[in-house]
Amino acid sequence: MHRRHFLVGLGAAGSALVAAPAFALNEASASDLINRLVADINTVIASGKSEGAMYGEFERIFERYSDTSYIAAYAMGVDARRASAAQKNAFSDAFQKYIARKYGSRFREFIGGRLEVTGVKQVKKWYEVSCVAYLRGQSPFEVTFHVSDRSGRDLFFNMFIEGVNLLLTERTEIGAMIDRNSGDLDKMIADLKALS
Repeated sequence: MHRRHFLVGLGAAGSALVAAPAFALNEASASDLINRLVADINTVIASGKSEGAMYGEFERIFERYSDTSYIAAYAMGVDARRASAAQKNAFSDAFQKYIARKYGSRFREFIGGRLEVTGVKQVKKWYEVSCVAYLRGQSPFEVTFHVSDRSGRDLFFNMFIEGVNLLLTERTEIGAMIDRNSGDLDKMIADLKALS
C-alpha cells in the first residue's frame, strides 16, 4: 500500500514537472536576455578596441545571444533542402561570421551612444523586446528583438533596426548570392566567406 502511494505520488510529481517547466520563457526572461545583450553591446562600443577586435566581440555576442542556426536555415530558405550536411555546416559557420561583421558594423555606429530596453510583449509563442538607440547627433530610433526558447535556450531569432527585418533581409541577400552563382551552393559559401 505504501509503495503504491509512493509511485502514484512520484507520477503526479513527474506530471507537474512536465506541465510546468521551471525555466519557461516569459516577459522577465526575454527582457533579461536583451538587457544582457544590450549591456554587452554597450561594453564593446565603449571599449575603444580596434575595428577587427570589435567584430570578434560582436561575433561572440551573436553566438551567445542569437539562434544562429535558425537564422542561417531561414536565410538559406528552400535551397537548404538540397544542401548536404557538410554544406549546411559550412554555410552556418560562414554565415555567423558574415552576420557578425554586417550587424557589428551597424553597432559600431552606436559608439558614444547607447541602447535602452523600453518594453516587452508576448506574440504567439515568442516575445518582442523593444529598445531605443540613442546615437550622437542623430534622432533616437527603434531596435526590436524577437526572443524564443524553441532551441532549449532563451535566444533572439530576429532583429529589426529602424524597421529593417534581419530574417527577410538575409533571405533576400543569400538568395541573390545563390542566383549570382547559378545555384552553386559551394560558390555561394565561398563568396560569403570572402565577405566575412
